[in-house]
Amino acid sequence: MQVKVQAQTQVRKRLGAWWRARRAAARRDAGMSTTEYAMGTIAAAAFAAVLYKVLTSGTVSKALESVIGKALDVPF
Repeated sequence: MQVKVQAQTQVRKRLGAWWRARRAAARRDAGMSTTEYAMGTIAAAAFAAVLYKVLTSGTVSKALESVIGKALDVPF
């Protein structure tokens, strides 16, 4: 009986330590700051603008039309 009580006490101590570690981790400031959000937004907008320019260029537009045309003209 004494061994069972000791084992339960050890489990409780470990569980308590685990919970304390989780609470401490949750309190840390690990998120992005406003500046980082702003830089991420600007980078995403710039990437979208470049992607739009590439996809609307003549060469890429013709290639996409060719691929779509070949896919639609496949005989069944």
